[in-house]
Amino acid sequence: MKVGLLLLAAGSGKRFGSEIPKQYLQVASQPLIVHTLNSLAAEPRIAAVLPVIAEGDIWFETSTSNHTWPFDLLKPVVGGSERSISMQRGLAALPDDIDMVAVHDAARAMPSKALLKDVLDVAQLHGAAVPGIAVHDTIKRIDAQGKVLETPNRNSLVAVQTPQVAKRIWFEQALEKEGHRLHLHTDDASVLEAAGFSVYISKGDVHNRKVTTVHDMQWLENQLMGDVSA
Repeated sequence: MKVGLLLLAAGSGKRFGSEIPKQYLQVASQPLIVHTLNSLAAEPRIAAVLPVIAEGDIWFETSTSNHTWPFDLLKPVVGGSERSISMQRGLAALPDDIDMVAVHDAARAMPSKALLKDVLDVAQLHGAAVPGIAVHDTIKRIDAQGKVLETPNRNSLVAVQTPQVAKRIWFEQALEKEGHRLHLHTDDASVLEAAGFSVYISKGDVHNRKVTTVHDMQWLENQLMGDVSA
């Protein structure tokens, strides 16, 4: 199994409230994206990482130019306005010998070695896998007016993370089959599910947290600096 990882780094930073996209902001003396790449380097089956960046991105090269990793860091490709478009462009640019594809958010800087190993192991066994963690809060499904429609059993719910991993051919076939409905899917696995492919859950990690807010960034810095009580 030769794994290629699409590193989705096309976010603009507008929701974060920064002129610089959050993945390039300094945290614990390094750009956030460098911490993410360092974490990915712990899994030896990741042979290549292909960054998918925004058009006009002037930060990726300067953020990563003085670093080396055990995988091939490929030339970035420009993503699209939707995650699915970025995936399609990334898949098309991967080397031909890549047979398993992982898709990871650049803003998740701390996927652990154990998490990476487990998601690849489960994907190798079943064809597709995503990390998931148990939901501890009660979840309500509501309508547009806020009326509660249903209270799902939380024992059957998980919150999913990235990297989301599947056979390359499955991703390619699913994206083609779901082409007219891609805007309805909020993650990569849901495209596979809608196209009829089975996806299995691997072990997630609460530290594999996506940086979305300034509070998240402060939490990440505390973790990287060793202040695990924060």
